[in-house]
Amino acid sequence: MKRRDFLKQGAALAVAAPAVSLAAAPAAKSKVAVVRNGEPNELFQKGIAALGGITAFVKPGQKVVVKPNIGWDRAPEFAANTNPILIGEIVRQCIAAGAAQVEVFDHTCSAWSRCYRTSGIAAAVEAAGGKMVRGDDKDAYREVERPQALNMKKALIHRAILDADVFINVPILKHHGGAKMTACLKNFMGLVWDRQYMHRHNLTQCIADAVLYRKPDLNIVDAYRVMQTNGPQGVSLADVRTLRYQILSTDPVAADALATKLLRFTLAEVPHIRRAALLGLGTDDETRMEILRIEA
Repeated sequence: MKRRDFLKQGAALAVAAPAVSLAAAPAAKSKVAVVRNGEPNELFQKGIAALGGITAFVKPGQKVVVKPNIGWDRAPEFAANTNPILIGEIVRQCIAAGAAQVEVFDHTCSAWSRCYRTSGIAAAVEAAGGKMVRGDDKDAYREVERPQALNMKKALIHRAILDADVFINVPILKHHGGAKMTACLKNFMGLVWDRQYMHRHNLTQCIADAVLYRKPDLNIVDAYRVMQTNGPQGVSLADVRTLRYQILSTDPVAADALATKLLRFTLAEVPHIRRAALLGLGTDDETRMEILRIEA
């Protein structure tokens, strides 16, 4: 082939060939189900169905751990702890999906036995076929390191979290005097043995760091009753508003970012959400979320 013919053929092929983009494909959006106007079990039933059903998360024979907020010796109407009806429904559905065991625990602030009983969670879990696990035994915690953490590079983490096949994070949404807001990210303080370390070493960053120890497979924000003032324990029923909402997502940062709206906070007022996003634990950008709004 003559040189000029070779060059002509090469030019023709170049025009015909499709252009190849070197840009990275856009990341998939975080799916978040926001359900309202139902009872706690109804909200969960609608929300989990929108995310593919419980069998999308729990397979037969798996060990499941459910981590509510059970930190305080308070009855459900005070909204200091996760709603027991919701926890009972989650346990029931996990067992129906074939889970080998479902454990429920929290490292409580008040005495664990009173918290478990007064919150109504122990009775709901046992009635649904799950098992309550104490969180006050230091021997049940194992040291884990996370070099990518900025402040809390190692911590004692409860074995229930470390050993489970599936981790379901179920916080209650409420005001918090120190961290401004409790939801998915703040709920991680209940799986760490030494919470005081977190308070002494930049609480905002430590809350974000804690999620590195075991990212949840599913997050469910209980916003049925919401403590809007005097959190985390509350003073009276005047602190509580009934909103009848629930937020479900595999992305704890996205769930928390949307939850701020229910407490009428800006993202800037809850800085641990941005810290978690910067660690790559999820998105706080609504343009990167697929929000499913559901009426129960």
